[in-house]
Amino acid sequence: MKQPDETQGRRSRRRPGSADVSHAVFDRTRSYRHLRNPFEPLKVFSDDQVGAIHDAALVILETQGMKVLSPEARKRYHQAGAAVDEASQVVRLDRALVAAALATAPHDITLHAVDPERHVPLSDRRVGFAPTSGPPNIMDTARGRRAGTLEDFCNLIKLCQSFEVIHILGGATEPQDVAVNVRHLHVTRAQLMLCDKIPFIFSRGHGQVADNFELIRLAHGISVEEFRTRPYTYTIINTNSPLQLDIPMADGIMDFAAAGQVLVITPFTLAGAMAPVTIAGALTLAHAEALAGLTLAQIVRPGAPVVYGSFTSNVDMKSGSPAFGTPEYVKAAFGAGQLARFLGLPWRSSNATASNTPDAQSAYESEMSLWGALLGGCNFILHAAGWLESGLTTSYEKFILDIEMLQMFAEVFQPVGAAPSDLALEAVAEVGAGGHFFGCAHTMERYRSAFYAPLVSDWRNSGQWAEDGGKTATERANSIYQSTLERYTAPPRDPAVVEALNAYVARRTAEGGAPPVS
Repeated sequence: MKQPDETQGRRSRRRPGSADVSHAVFDRTRSYRHLRNPFEPLKVFSDDQVGAIHDAALVILETQGMKVLSPEARKRYHQAGAAVDEASQVVRLDRALVAAALATAPHDITLHAVDPERHVPLSDRRVGFAPTSGPPNIMDTARGRRAGTLEDFCNLIKLCQSFEVIHILGGATEPQDVAVNVRHLHVTRAQLMLCDKIPFIFSRGHGQVADNFELIRLAHGISVEEFRTRPYTYTIINTNSPLQLDIPMADGIMDFAAAGQVLVITPFTLAGAMAPVTIAGALTLAHAEALAGLTLAQIVRPGAPVVYGSFTSNVDMKSGSPAFGTPEYVKAAFGAGQLARFLGLPWRSSNATASNTPDAQSAYESEMSLWGALLGGCNFILHAAGWLESGLTTSYEKFILDIEMLQMFAEVFQPVGAAPSDLALEAVAEVGAGGHFFGCAHTMERYRSAFYAPLVSDWRNSGQWAEDGGKTATERANSIYQSTLERYTAPPRDPAVVEALNAYVARRTAEGGAPPVS
Protein backbone atom coordinates (compact mmCIF):
# COMPACT_ATOMS: atom_id res chain seq x y z
CA MET A 1 0.00 0.00 0.00
CA LYS A 2 1.57 3.26 -1.11
CA GLN A 3 1.23 6.04 1.42
CA PRO A 4 -0.15 9.45 0.39
CA ASP A 5 2.39 12.03 -0.76
CA GLU A 6 1.69 14.29 2.18
CA THR A 7 2.74 11.70 4.74
CA GLN A 8 5.76 10.67 2.68
CA GLY A 9 6.94 14.27 2.70
CA ARG A 10 6.79 14.38 6.46
CA ARG A 11 8.90 11.25 6.76
CA SER A 12 11.59 12.62 4.44
CA ARG A 13 12.15 15.49 6.84
CA ARG A 14 11.88 13.36 9.95
CA ARG A 15 14.82 11.00 9.59
CA PRO A 16 17.32 9.72 7.01
CA GLY A 17 16.26 7.00 4.62
CA SER A 18 12.56 7.77 4.97
CA ALA A 19 11.72 6.65 1.43
CA ASP A 20 13.09 3.21 2.30
CA VAL A 21 11.05 3.20 5.52
CA SER A 22 7.90 3.96 3.55
CA HIS A 23 8.72 1.08 1.18
CA ALA A 24 9.22 -1.20 4.17
CA VAL A 25 5.80 -0.26 5.53
CA PHE A 26 4.28 -1.33 2.21
CA ASP A 27 5.87 -4.76 2.62
CA ARG A 28 5.03 -5.30 6.26
CA THR A 29 1.32 -4.44 5.93
CA ARG A 30 0.75 -7.78 4.19
CA SER A 31 1.09 -9.35 7.63
CA TYR A 32 -2.06 -7.45 8.58
CA ARG A 33 -4.05 -9.81 6.36
CA HIS A 34 -3.88 -12.63 8.90
CA LEU A 35 -3.95 -11.28 12.43
CA ARG A 36 -3.71 -13.39 15.56
CA ASN A 37 -3.98 -11.91 19.04
CA PRO A 38 -1.17 -13.46 21.14
CA PHE A 39 -2.41 -12.15 24.47
CA GLU A 40 -4.50 -13.91 27.10
CA PRO A 41 -7.99 -12.34 27.27
CA LEU A 42 -8.84 -10.23 30.30
CA LYS A 43 -11.72 -11.23 32.57
CA VAL A 44 -14.17 -9.44 34.83
CA PHE A 45 -16.04 -12.51 36.11
CA SER A 46 -14.94 -15.70 37.78
CA ASP A 47 -15.73 -18.99 36.08
CA ASP A 48 -18.54 -19.56 38.59
CA GLN A 49 -20.02 -16.15 37.80
CA VAL A 50 -19.96 -16.87 34.07
CA GLY A 51 -21.78 -20.13 34.75
CA ALA A 52 -24.33 -18.26 36.86
CA ILE A 53 -24.98 -15.75 34.06
CA HIS A 54 -25.50 -18.59 31.58
CA ASP A 55 -27.90 -20.34 33.96
CA ALA A 56 -29.82 -17.10 34.59
CA ALA A 57 -30.18 -16.63 30.82
CA LEU A 58 -31.62 -20.13 30.52
CA VAL A 59 -34.12 -19.29 33.26
CA ILE A 60 -35.23 -16.24 31.25
CA LEU A 61 -35.75 -18.36 28.13
CA GLU A 62 -37.63 -21.05 30.05
CA THR A 63 -39.91 -18.75 32.04
CA GLN A 64 -40.31 -15.54 30.03
CA GLY A 65 -39.20 -16.63 26.59
CA MET A 66 -38.76 -14.53 23.45
CA LYS A 67 -41.50 -12.76 21.55
CA VAL A 68 -41.00 -13.95 17.96
CA LEU A 69 -42.93 -11.95 15.37
CA SER A 70 -42.33 -14.34 12.45
CA PRO A 71 -44.99 -17.09 12.12
CA GLU A 72 -42.52 -19.18 10.12
CA ALA A 73 -39.91 -18.94 12.88
CA ARG A 74 -42.47 -19.78 15.57
CA LYS A 75 -43.42 -22.87 13.55
CA ARG A 76 -39.79 -23.95 13.40
CA TYR A 77 -39.38 -23.51 17.15
CA HIS A 78 -42.60 -25.46 17.80
CA GLN A 79 -41.55 -28.34 15.57
CA ALA A 80 -38.28 -28.58 17.51
CA GLY A 81 -40.11 -28.87 20.83
CA ALA A 82 -40.29 -25.30 22.11
CA ALA A 83 -43.43 -24.08 23.88
CA VAL A 84 -45.14 -21.57 21.59
CA ASP A 85 -48.05 -19.35 22.59
CA GLU A 86 -49.54 -18.09 19.32
CA ALA A 87 -51.75 -15.54 21.04
CA SER A 88 -48.81 -13.71 22.61
CA GLN A 89 -46.23 -14.84 20.00
CA VAL A 90 -43.97 -15.89 22.89
CA VAL A 91 -41.61 -18.83 22.44
CA ARG A 92 -40.22 -20.54 25.55
CA LEU A 93 -37.11 -22.66 25.20
CA ASP A 94 -36.14 -25.33 27.71
CA ARG A 95 -32.48 -25.74 28.50
CA ALA A 96 -32.26 -29.15 26.85
CA LEU A 97 -33.25 -27.63 23.50
CA VAL A 98 -30.66 -24.87 23.92
CA ALA A 99 -28.00 -27.39 24.93
CA ALA A 100 -28.74 -29.48 21.83
CA ALA A 101 -28.33 -26.37 19.66
CA LEU A 102 -25.03 -25.48 21.30
CA ALA A 103 -23.79 -29.00 20.69
CA THR A 104 -24.13 -28.60 16.91
CA ALA A 105 -22.86 -25.00 16.57
CA PRO A 106 -19.35 -25.09 15.04
CA HIS A 107 -16.46 -23.68 17.05
CA ASP A 108 -14.25 -23.03 14.02
CA ILE A 109 -15.49 -20.70 11.26
CA THR A 110 -13.66 -19.42 8.19
CA LEU A 111 -15.13 -16.90 5.74
CA HIS A 112 -14.07 -17.70 2.17
CA ALA A 113 -13.08 -15.05 -0.37
CA VAL A 114 -12.53 -15.43 -4.12
CA ASP A 115 -8.79 -15.09 -3.44
CA PRO A 116 -7.76 -17.75 -0.85
CA GLU A 117 -5.28 -15.22 0.56
CA ARG A 118 -8.33 -13.22 1.65
CA HIS A 119 -9.98 -16.01 3.63
CA VAL A 120 -10.75 -14.88 7.21
CA PRO A 121 -10.69 -17.45 10.03
CA LEU A 122 -12.67 -16.41 13.10
CA SER A 123 -11.30 -18.78 15.73
CA ASP A 124 -8.06 -19.68 17.50
CA ARG A 125 -7.50 -16.04 18.53
CA ARG A 126 -7.73 -14.86 14.93
CA VAL A 127 -8.93 -11.30 14.47
CA GLY A 128 -10.85 -9.75 11.57
CA PHE A 129 -11.75 -6.07 11.15
CA ALA A 130 -14.76 -4.72 9.25
CA PRO A 131 -15.71 -1.05 8.68
CA THR A 132 -18.72 0.68 10.10
CA SER A 133 -22.00 -0.64 8.77
CA GLY A 134 -25.25 1.07 7.84
CA PRO A 135 -25.25 4.69 9.07
CA PRO A 136 -27.72 6.77 7.02
CA ASN A 137 -25.40 9.78 7.02
CA ILE A 138 -21.92 10.49 5.72
CA MET A 139 -19.59 13.36 6.53
CA ASP A 140 -16.23 14.90 5.91
CA THR A 141 -14.86 18.17 7.20
CA ALA A 142 -15.15 19.92 3.83
CA ARG A 143 -18.77 19.07 3.00
CA GLY A 144 -20.24 18.39 6.43
CA ARG A 145 -22.90 15.88 7.41
CA ARG A 146 -25.31 14.75 4.70
CA ALA A 147 -27.31 11.75 3.47
CA GLY A 148 -25.21 8.84 2.25
CA THR A 149 -25.10 8.14 -1.49
CA LEU A 150 -24.02 5.22 -3.67
CA GLU A 151 -20.89 7.21 -4.55
CA ASP A 152 -20.06 7.47 -0.85
CA PHE A 153 -20.71 3.75 -0.39
CA CYS A 154 -18.36 2.97 -3.27
CA ASN A 155 -15.71 5.34 -1.91
CA LEU A 156 -15.76 3.56 1.43
CA ILE A 157 -15.44 0.16 -0.24
CA LYS A 158 -12.45 1.53 -2.18
CA LEU A 159 -10.88 2.65 1.09
CA CYS A 160 -11.46 -0.83 2.52
CA GLN A 161 -9.65 -2.32 -0.47
CA SER A 162 -6.75 0.09 0.03
CA PHE A 163 -5.86 -0.89 3.60
CA GLU A 164 -4.78 -4.44 4.43
CA VAL A 165 -5.89 -4.11 8.05
CA ILE A 166 -9.52 -4.24 6.87
CA HIS A 167 -10.43 -7.89 6.20
CA ILE A 168 -14.21 -7.94 5.91
CA LEU A 169 -16.67 -5.47 4.39
CA GLY A 170 -19.70 -3.85 6.00
CA GLY A 171 -22.72 -1.73 5.20
CA ALA A 172 -20.51 1.41 5.10
CA THR A 173 -23.29 3.99 4.64
CA GLU A 174 -26.85 3.72 3.34
CA PRO A 175 -26.98 4.99 -0.28
CA GLN A 176 -30.24 6.89 0.02
CA ASP A 177 -30.13 7.99 -3.61
CA VAL A 178 -30.96 4.40 -4.63
CA ALA A 179 -34.50 3.01 -4.18
CA VAL A 180 -34.79 0.49 -1.35
CA ASN A 181 -36.19 -2.24 -3.60
CA VAL A 182 -32.98 -2.32 -5.71
CA ARG A 183 -30.44 -0.86 -3.27
CA HIS A 184 -29.27 -4.30 -2.18
CA LEU A 185 -28.38 -5.19 -5.77
CA HIS A 186 -26.19 -2.14 -6.27
CA VAL A 187 -24.36 -2.28 -2.95
CA THR A 188 -23.58 -5.98 -3.27
CA ARG A 189 -22.35 -5.57 -6.85
CA ALA A 190 -20.19 -2.66 -5.67
CA GLN A 191 -18.62 -4.81 -2.95
CA LEU A 192 -17.89 -7.61 -5.43
CA MET A 193 -16.53 -5.32 -8.16
CA LEU A 194 -14.52 -2.83 -6.11
CA CYS A 195 -13.00 -5.09 -3.47
CA ASP A 196 -11.79 -8.68 -3.09
CA LYS A 197 -12.59 -8.98 0.62
CA ILE A 198 -15.50 -10.74 2.35
CA PRO A 199 -18.85 -9.10 1.42
CA PHE A 200 -21.65 -8.21 3.84
CA ILE A 201 -25.40 -8.64 3.39
CA PHE A 202 -28.23 -6.99 5.32
CA SER A 203 -31.07 -9.33 6.30
CA ARG A 204 -34.05 -7.45 4.90
CA GLY A 205 -36.32 -10.22 3.71
CA HIS A 206 -36.12 -13.48 1.77
CA GLY A 207 -36.13 -11.76 -1.63
CA GLN A 208 -33.20 -9.45 -0.99
CA VAL A 209 -31.14 -12.17 0.67
CA ALA A 210 -31.77 -14.53 -2.27
CA ASP A 211 -30.64 -11.86 -4.74
CA ASN A 212 -27.46 -11.21 -2.80
CA PHE A 213 -26.66 -14.90 -2.44
CA GLU A 214 -26.97 -15.24 -6.22
CA LEU A 215 -24.61 -12.32 -6.84
CA ILE A 216 -22.01 -13.79 -4.51
CA ARG A 217 -22.39 -17.20 -6.14
CA LEU A 218 -21.82 -15.62 -9.55
CA ALA A 219 -18.71 -13.81 -8.27
CA HIS A 220 -17.23 -17.12 -7.10
CA GLY A 221 -18.36 -19.01 -10.20
CA ILE A 222 -19.88 -21.83 -8.16
CA SER A 223 -23.14 -23.76 -8.16
CA VAL A 224 -25.97 -23.32 -5.67
CA GLU A 225 -24.96 -26.58 -4.02
CA GLU A 226 -21.33 -25.51 -3.71
CA PHE A 227 -22.38 -22.18 -2.24
CA ARG A 228 -24.10 -24.00 0.61
CA THR A 229 -21.01 -26.00 1.56
CA ARG A 230 -18.97 -23.18 3.12
CA PRO A 231 -19.39 -19.56 4.29
CA TYR A 232 -18.80 -16.82 1.73
CA THR A 233 -20.66 -13.96 3.38
CA TYR A 234 -22.20 -12.88 6.67
CA THR A 235 -25.05 -10.90 8.14
CA ILE A 236 -25.75 -9.17 11.43
CA ILE A 237 -28.83 -10.25 13.38
CA ASN A 238 -29.93 -7.71 16.00
CA THR A 239 -32.60 -8.71 18.45
CA ASN A 240 -35.09 -6.05 19.58
CA SER A 241 -34.11 -5.92 23.22
CA PRO A 242 -35.66 -6.73 25.52
CA LEU A 243 -36.68 -10.24 24.42
CA GLN A 244 -38.08 -9.73 20.94
CA LEU A 245 -37.10 -11.08 17.52
CA ASP A 246 -38.69 -9.29 14.57
CA ILE A 247 -39.61 -10.68 11.15
CA PRO A 248 -36.61 -9.59 9.01
CA MET A 249 -34.15 -10.77 11.67
CA ALA A 250 -35.91 -14.12 12.09
CA ASP A 251 -36.05 -14.50 8.30
CA GLY A 252 -32.35 -13.70 8.14
CA ILE A 253 -31.50 -16.37 10.68
CA MET A 254 -33.44 -18.96 8.70
CA ASP A 255 -32.09 -17.89 5.30
CA PHE A 256 -28.45 -17.77 6.33
CA ALA A 257 -28.62 -20.95 8.39
CA ALA A 258 -30.21 -22.88 5.50
CA ALA A 259 -27.50 -21.62 3.14
CA GLY A 260 -24.64 -22.31 5.58
CA GLN A 261 -23.59 -18.63 5.69
CA VAL A 262 -22.36 -16.84 8.80
CA LEU A 263 -24.81 -15.36 11.30
CA VAL A 264 -23.44 -12.80 13.74
CA ILE A 265 -26.23 -12.76 16.32
CA THR A 266 -25.89 -9.52 18.26
CA PRO A 267 -28.35 -8.25 20.87
CA PHE A 268 -28.02 -4.46 21.15
CA THR A 269 -28.44 -3.83 24.87
CA LEU A 270 -27.95 -0.47 26.55
CA ALA A 271 -27.81 -0.82 30.32
CA GLY A 272 -30.39 1.39 31.96
CA ALA A 273 -32.59 1.60 28.85
CA MET A 274 -33.48 -1.66 27.06
CA ALA A 275 -31.46 -3.76 29.53
CA PRO A 276 -30.97 -3.85 33.31
CA VAL A 277 -28.76 -1.09 34.69
CA THR A 278 -26.12 -3.52 35.99
CA ILE A 279 -23.45 -4.93 33.68
CA ALA A 280 -24.18 -8.49 34.79
CA GLY A 281 -27.92 -7.97 34.26
CA ALA A 282 -27.44 -6.47 30.80
CA LEU A 283 -25.13 -9.31 29.78
CA THR A 284 -27.56 -11.92 31.11
CA LEU A 285 -30.37 -10.49 28.96
CA ALA A 286 -28.13 -10.25 25.91
CA HIS A 287 -26.90 -13.80 26.46
CA ALA A 288 -30.47 -15.11 26.58
CA GLU A 289 -31.36 -13.34 23.34
CA ALA A 290 -28.22 -14.62 21.60
CA LEU A 291 -29.02 -18.17 22.69
CA ALA A 292 -32.55 -17.86 21.32
CA GLY A 293 -31.23 -16.80 17.91
CA LEU A 294 -28.53 -19.47 17.88
CA THR A 295 -31.12 -22.14 18.72
CA LEU A 296 -33.29 -21.12 15.76
CA ALA A 297 -30.26 -21.31 13.46
CA GLN A 298 -29.38 -24.82 14.62
CA ILE A 299 -33.01 -25.94 14.34
CA VAL A 300 -32.99 -24.89 10.68
CA ARG A 301 -29.60 -26.46 9.98
CA PRO A 302 -27.49 -28.21 12.60
CA GLY A 303 -23.94 -26.96 12.15
CA ALA A 304 -24.96 -23.53 10.83
CA PRO A 305 -22.06 -21.11 11.52
CA VAL A 306 -22.91 -18.64 14.30
CA VAL A 307 -20.74 -15.91 15.79
CA TYR A 308 -21.61 -14.74 19.31
CA GLY A 309 -22.23 -11.01 18.98
CA SER A 310 -22.16 -8.47 21.78
CA PHE A 311 -23.02 -4.79 21.80
CA THR A 312 -23.62 -3.92 25.43
CA SER A 313 -22.99 -0.41 26.67
CA ASN A 314 -24.77 2.10 28.88
CA VAL A 315 -26.79 5.27 28.47
CA ASP A 316 -26.33 8.77 29.81
CA MET A 317 -28.78 8.64 32.68
CA LYS A 318 -29.33 12.41 32.38
CA SER A 319 -30.36 12.46 28.72
CA GLY A 320 -31.01 8.83 27.83
CA SER A 321 -28.51 9.06 24.95
CA PRO A 322 -26.28 6.06 24.20
CA ALA A 323 -22.73 6.19 25.52
CA PHE A 324 -19.82 4.26 24.01
CA GLY A 325 -16.18 3.75 24.85
CA THR A 326 -17.07 4.03 28.53
CA PRO A 327 -15.54 2.04 31.40
CA GLU A 328 -18.82 0.10 31.49
CA TYR A 329 -18.51 -0.65 27.76
CA VAL A 330 -15.01 -2.06 28.31
CA LYS A 331 -16.05 -4.24 31.25
CA ALA A 332 -19.12 -5.45 29.37
CA ALA A 333 -16.86 -6.40 26.45
CA PHE A 334 -14.59 -8.41 28.73
CA GLY A 335 -17.63 -10.19 30.15
CA ALA A 336 -19.13 -10.89 26.73
CA GLY A 337 -15.85 -12.41 25.62
CA GLN A 338 -15.93 -14.74 28.61
CA LEU A 339 -19.47 -15.82 27.74
CA ALA A 340 -18.53 -16.47 24.10
CA ARG A 341 -15.60 -18.64 25.19
CA PHE A 342 -17.87 -20.43 27.69
CA LEU A 343 -19.98 -21.46 24.68
CA GLY A 344 -16.93 -22.16 22.52
CA LEU A 345 -18.02 -19.68 19.83
CA PRO A 346 -16.18 -16.93 17.94
CA TRP A 347 -16.96 -13.50 19.39
CA ARG A 348 -17.87 -10.23 17.67
CA SER A 349 -17.49 -6.80 19.30
CA SER A 350 -17.33 -3.19 18.03
CA ASN A 351 -15.35 0.04 17.85
CA ALA A 352 -17.85 2.70 18.89
CA THR A 353 -18.05 6.34 19.96
CA ALA A 354 -20.86 8.77 20.75
CA SER A 355 -18.88 11.75 19.43
CA ASN A 356 -20.53 13.76 16.66
CA THR A 357 -17.29 14.74 14.91
CA PRO A 358 -13.83 13.21 14.37
CA ASP A 359 -12.27 14.88 17.40
CA ALA A 360 -10.37 13.88 20.54
CA GLN A 361 -13.53 12.40 22.08
CA SER A 362 -14.06 10.17 19.07
CA ALA A 363 -10.46 8.95 19.31
CA TYR A 364 -10.31 8.16 23.02
CA GLU A 365 -13.75 6.53 23.08
CA SER A 366 -12.80 4.40 20.08
CA GLU A 367 -9.48 3.49 21.66
CA MET A 368 -11.29 2.40 24.83
CA SER A 369 -13.73 0.35 22.74
CA LEU A 370 -10.87 -1.33 20.90
CA TRP A 371 -9.02 -2.11 24.11
CA GLY A 372 -12.18 -3.69 25.51
CA ALA A 373 -12.69 -5.81 22.40
CA LEU A 374 -9.11 -6.84 21.70
CA LEU A 375 -7.90 -7.29 25.27
CA GLY A 376 -11.12 -9.23 25.80
CA GLY A 377 -10.17 -11.69 23.07
CA CYS A 378 -12.49 -10.60 20.23
CA ASN A 379 -12.34 -12.43 16.88
CA PHE A 380 -14.36 -10.02 14.75
CA ILE A 381 -14.74 -6.26 15.17
CA LEU A 382 -17.54 -4.58 13.26
CA HIS A 383 -17.59 -0.77 12.93
CA ALA A 384 -13.81 -0.93 13.19
CA ALA A 385 -13.34 2.13 10.96
CA GLY A 386 -15.48 5.20 10.33
CA TRP A 387 -18.15 5.10 13.05
CA LEU A 388 -19.44 8.41 14.48
CA GLU A 389 -22.51 9.81 16.24
CA SER A 390 -23.50 6.54 17.93
CA GLY A 391 -23.76 4.87 14.54
CA LEU A 392 -25.79 7.52 12.74
CA THR A 393 -22.89 8.85 10.66
CA THR A 394 -19.88 7.48 8.81
CA SER A 395 -16.92 9.86 8.65
CA TYR A 396 -14.19 9.74 6.02
CA GLU A 397 -11.66 11.31 8.40
CA LYS A 398 -12.65 8.99 11.25
CA PHE A 399 -12.16 6.05 8.90
CA ILE A 400 -8.52 7.08 8.41
CA LEU A 401 -7.95 7.82 12.09
CA ASP A 402 -9.34 4.38 12.93
CA ILE A 403 -7.10 2.75 10.33
CA GLU A 404 -4.14 4.25 12.18
CA MET A 405 -5.37 2.72 15.45
CA LEU A 406 -6.09 -0.67 13.85
CA GLN A 407 -2.64 -0.79 12.26
CA MET A 408 -1.07 0.03 15.60
CA PHE A 409 -2.97 -2.84 17.23
CA ALA A 410 -1.85 -5.07 14.37
CA GLU A 411 1.73 -4.11 15.14
CA VAL A 412 1.21 -4.84 18.85
CA PHE A 413 0.13 -8.36 17.81
CA GLN A 414 3.37 -8.98 15.90
CA PRO A 415 5.87 -11.23 17.72
CA VAL A 416 8.85 -9.72 19.53
CA GLY A 417 12.15 -11.43 18.85
CA ALA A 418 14.62 -12.33 21.59
CA ALA A 419 17.26 -14.19 19.58
CA PRO A 420 20.93 -13.33 20.23
CA SER A 421 20.87 -10.83 17.35
CA ASP A 422 17.87 -9.12 18.94
CA LEU A 423 19.67 -8.80 22.25
CA ALA A 424 22.23 -6.69 20.38
CA LEU A 425 25.31 -7.34 22.51
CA GLU A 426 27.63 -6.62 19.57
CA ALA A 427 25.86 -3.30 18.95
CA VAL A 428 26.25 -2.27 22.57
CA ALA A 429 29.93 -3.16 22.41
CA GLU A 430 30.37 -1.27 19.13
CA VAL A 431 28.77 1.95 20.41
CA GLY A 432 30.23 1.92 23.89
CA ALA A 433 29.62 4.44 26.63
CA GLY A 434 28.22 7.84 25.66
CA GLY A 435 27.74 7.01 21.98
CA HIS A 436 24.60 6.60 19.88
CA PHE A 437 23.09 3.81 17.81
CA PHE A 438 21.98 5.77 14.73
CA GLY A 439 24.82 4.63 12.50
CA CYS A 440 25.95 1.34 14.01
CA ALA A 441 25.84 -1.82 11.89
CA HIS A 442 22.98 -3.36 13.89
CA THR A 443 20.78 -0.31 13.26
CA MET A 444 21.72 0.04 9.62
CA GLU A 445 20.69 -3.58 8.96
CA ARG A 446 17.27 -3.10 10.53
CA TYR A 447 16.16 0.53 10.37
CA ARG A 448 13.98 0.13 7.28
CA SER A 449 11.47 -2.09 9.07
CA ALA A 450 12.37 -1.81 12.75
CA PHE A 451 9.43 0.39 13.76
CA TYR A 452 5.89 1.10 12.75
CA ALA A 453 5.73 4.18 10.51
CA PRO A 454 2.49 6.08 11.07
CA LEU A 455 -0.21 6.82 8.57
CA VAL A 456 -1.55 9.96 10.28
CA SER A 457 0.67 10.90 13.22
CA ASP A 458 3.15 13.73 12.75
CA TRP A 459 6.30 13.25 14.83
CA ARG A 460 8.19 16.39 13.75
CA ASN A 461 9.05 19.13 16.19
CA SER A 462 6.73 22.08 16.68
CA GLY A 463 8.64 24.40 14.38
CA GLN A 464 8.65 22.03 11.41
CA TRP A 465 4.98 21.17 12.00
CA ALA A 466 3.99 24.85 12.10
CA GLU A 467 6.01 25.70 8.97
CA ASP A 468 4.10 23.00 7.10
CA GLY A 469 0.71 24.48 8.00
CA GLY A 470 0.21 23.20 11.56
CA LYS A 471 -2.36 20.63 10.46
CA THR A 472 -4.32 18.63 13.02
CA ALA A 473 -4.66 14.85 12.78
CA THR A 474 -8.19 15.30 11.42
CA GLU A 475 -6.94 17.65 8.70
CA ARG A 476 -4.20 15.19 7.76
CA ALA A 477 -6.77 12.39 7.68
CA ASN A 478 -8.85 14.42 5.21
CA SER A 479 -5.89 14.66 2.83
CA ILE A 480 -5.06 10.98 3.26
CA TYR A 481 -8.53 9.69 2.44
CA GLN A 482 -8.66 11.81 -0.71
CA SER A 483 -5.17 10.77 -1.81
CA THR A 484 -6.01 7.12 -1.14
CA LEU A 485 -9.09 7.33 -3.36
CA GLU A 486 -7.01 8.92 -6.12
CA ARG A 487 -4.56 6.00 -5.95
CA TYR A 488 -7.22 3.28 -5.66
CA THR A 489 -6.84 0.31 -8.00
CA ALA A 490 -9.67 -2.19 -8.46
CA PRO A 491 -8.84 -5.87 -8.03
CA PRO A 492 -8.73 -7.91 -11.26
CA ARG A 493 -12.04 -9.43 -12.25
CA ASP A 494 -12.88 -12.08 -14.84
CA PRO A 495 -14.80 -10.28 -17.62
CA ALA A 496 -17.31 -13.13 -17.69
CA VAL A 497 -18.00 -12.62 -13.98
CA VAL A 498 -18.43 -8.87 -14.48
CA GLU A 499 -20.86 -9.51 -17.32
CA ALA A 500 -22.83 -12.00 -15.23
CA LEU A 501 -23.07 -9.61 -12.26
CA ASN A 502 -24.15 -6.69 -14.43
CA ALA A 503 -26.71 -8.80 -16.27
CA TYR A 504 -28.24 -10.10 -13.05
CA VAL A 505 -28.51 -6.61 -11.54
CA ALA A 506 -30.03 -5.24 -14.75
CA ARG A 507 -32.59 -8.03 -14.97
CA ARG A 508 -33.65 -7.86 -11.33
CA THR A 509 -33.82 -4.07 -11.47
CA ALA A 510 -36.10 -4.28 -14.51
CA GLU A 511 -38.24 -6.77 -12.60
CA GLY A 512 -38.60 -4.35 -9.70
CA GLY A 513 -36.04 -5.87 -7.35
CA ALA A 514 -37.28 -6.95 -3.93
CA PRO A 515 -38.82 -4.68 -1.29
CA PRO A 516 -37.36 -4.91 2.22
CA VAL A 517 -39.43 -6.68 4.86
CA SER A 518 -40.34 -4.79 8.00
